[in-house]
Amino acid sequence: MLKYFTGSYIFTLLGFILAYLWAEHLHSGSGYASLFIVFVLSVLEVSLSFDNAVINAGKLEKMSAKWQHRFLTWGILIAVFGMRFLFPICIVSIFARVGFLDVINMALNNADMYAHYLHISHPPIITFGGSFLIMLFFSYFFNHEKDIHWIKKIEQKMAFLGHFKSIGITITLILIYLTQHLAHVDDKYEITIAGLAGIITYLLIDGFSHMLEKHQVAASSCSNGFSLKNSCFVNFLYLELIDASFSLDGVLGAFALSKDIVIITIGLSIGAMFVRSLTIMLVEKKTLKQYKYLEHGAHWAIGALAAIMFISAIHEVSEIITGLIGFVFILSAFISSLRENKKQN
Repeated sequence: MLKYFTGSYIFTLLGFILAYLWAEHLHSGSGYASLFIVFVLSVLEVSLSFDNAVINAGKLEKMSAKWQHRFLTWGILIAVFGMRFLFPICIVSIFARVGFLDVINMALNNADMYAHYLHISHPPIITFGGSFLIMLFFSYFFNHEKDIHWIKKIEQKMAFLGHFKSIGITITLILIYLTQHLAHVDDKYEITIAGLAGIITYLLIDGFSHMLEKHQVAASSCSNGFSLKNSCFVNFLYLELIDASFSLDGVLGAFALSKDIVIITIGLSIGAMFVRSLTIMLVEKKTLKQYKYLEHGAHWAIGALAAIMFISAIHEVSEIITGLIGFVFILSAFISSLRENKKQN
């Protein structure tokens, strides 16, 4: 275990030191309280993103050792500064119609106002993530070639529906329509645009990935450099977008504990680092092959998370419910896998 999580422990130590110094810089005597918040946020991120680790492992298995390493180095930099700091700022800037630099200044110097604008932007932000994740859920289960089923009665029918082209897109569009129809009148346009953006983003990345697989891009080419023609880079980008969608819920929920964007970023990033270390462990130990239903459980958890995201665009949903649902699906799939392994032995 130490082999896989050494980097996470070091990252945690550095994060705690930075959080303490930052908090003391702002308000003398608030360092220890901030450390507690960072700890809680990191645990929250791990609990919300365990299914993310399982999904990541499925993609990471197709990548070379060099790109797996980049997932922990370049990837964590993107996760820290990109997805958990800059990405929410970009979204706030777009949907709140405030200048990008003004939002950064607001996030660092006026946390209350930043939290206010983030709250205003909540419906479209969460709809984008929900659309992207529900497309991922549908693409996995609406597959008529899929022959391994966990919840057989439901999954077999979903696999049959895969014969109907674009069934996943159609259902997602219906969900976006229902969400904007039930949402506040001021949010309808933004929700629709964000939902469509989630679908388009998923289709572009997934389509490009399938195109490269169809042309049988050699896995050995993954070590030849940084290129859009490189299938490993596309999978890497895919993983980052999935991580971004998962992080949206955590970023928004984190403001219930703190309005300091630096403390929130540190806490969620520590959790993200542990999730990435867990992903590498799942890949190297070939856990997905040993527990055949684990990936099914993770995708059901993703479907549940996406549904909750759509609901939370209209009505607030506790992160505790989100985390528990994901945990139940993963645990149930793990237990089912153990039983299946015993039958085969």
